[in-house]
Amino acid sequence: MPAHPSPAPASLRSPSPALHLAVALDGAGWHPAAWREPGADPGRLFTAGYWAALVAEAEAGLLDFVTFEDSLSLQSTGPSWPDGRTDLVRGRLDAVLVAARVAPLSRHIGLVPSVTATHTEPFHVSKALATLDHVSRGRAGLRIQVSERRDEAAHFGRRPASSDLAELHGEAADHVEVVRRLWDSWEDDAEIRDVATGRFVDRDKLHYIDFEGPRFSVKGPSITPRSPQGRPPVSALAADAAAHPFLARTADIGHVTPRDADEARAAVAALPTTPHVFGELTVFLDEKPAAAERRLQRLDALYGAPYTSDAHVFTGTPELLADLLLEWREAGLTGFRLRPGVLAHDLPAITRGLVPELRRRGVFRSAYEAATLRGLLGLERPASRYAAAARPAAPAATASPASAPAAASV
Repeated sequence: MPAHPSPAPASLRSPSPALHLAVALDGAGWHPAAWREPGADPGRLFTAGYWAALVAEAEAGLLDFVTFEDSLSLQSTGPSWPDGRTDLVRGRLDAVLVAARVAPLSRHIGLVPSVTATHTEPFHVSKALATLDHVSRGRAGLRIQVSERRDEAAHFGRRPASSDLAELHGEAADHVEVVRRLWDSWEDDAEIRDVATGRFVDRDKLHYIDFEGPRFSVKGPSITPRSPQGRPPVSALAADAAAHPFLARTADIGHVTPRDADEARAAVAALPTTPHVFGELTVFLDEKPAAAERRLQRLDALYGAPYTSDAHVFTGTPELLADLLLEWREAGLTGFRLRPGVLAHDLPAITRGLVPELRRRGVFRSAYEAATLRGLLGLERPASRYAAAARPAAPAATASPASAPAAASV
């Protein structure tokens, strides 16, 4: 792959265009046989250095953020139970901990771990993500997912698995609401740290959230001070229209899986209040379309079956992918989360092939223009919802006799 292009001189930099770009990091790549490709380096999959190198590559390409896949069971080709295969990558590191480990090794790119809300307490998630936001100085995000898998429910034993996706998404929406309230439970200036007076915290600026719902009862406040972004952006995937209400209620970034521009347009129309709607694609990139197709066929032969995905599978050149992304952007998508088929090959093809092509077309940044993930996404930093409520209303101004307006003459 060619070297990364040099950023444009500061005098030539323009404001960030509307197109946003992220990559989804998972194992050796999204194709099940990716670990067997040259350069995949499967011996390092469970090392911090492996993940740090992937994030460094993505950051060199000026991407908005990376996501870290996670689950509460071993990967499987089956929808609800382990498949028992030993010829594919099995096992994961914890996504939140990986993001925290690589945060000090990166400077600009957003770090978005996946969390399964179905079996994870919102209090734990709130302080883990607030901590990640502190460690990264404002670059944390949260990707929420649900689980209907029986094997994941069996790890906890608290309840049986549910296939009621409406119920699971309703629970996840409450989960996110609790997390956001806990993030707000410390006001920005709650920490005094005054050695002379011995006051470290202003207790009046820590707030109970008193959340009561059918699924959670959480008093609060958090034990973690409010983080640089206040509320890290929350994202979630809707593989079909059934999850659109969840995204509309919950997400700062909704991920959708259209197959063409018409489906992209329909997804955008279904999410009018979601600030960002990103399209998802699995990509296999090469200098010639035929080479990308041959590589996919070789991987399929190693896997023993044609690769399928909930998202559109693209094979071709970076230039052709740029054409497709811009066509779908015209349908209203604000960005894309790309799933590299083989990380060792397709991630550099994105950062060193696709990104320069998008930049040549004037639709991608030439330098990072914000210090936080919310800033990169054009999202304002929200104030704590409890700060304003905690302040007594100012008394109405009363004019003094000296300042009162003179009576009209008659």
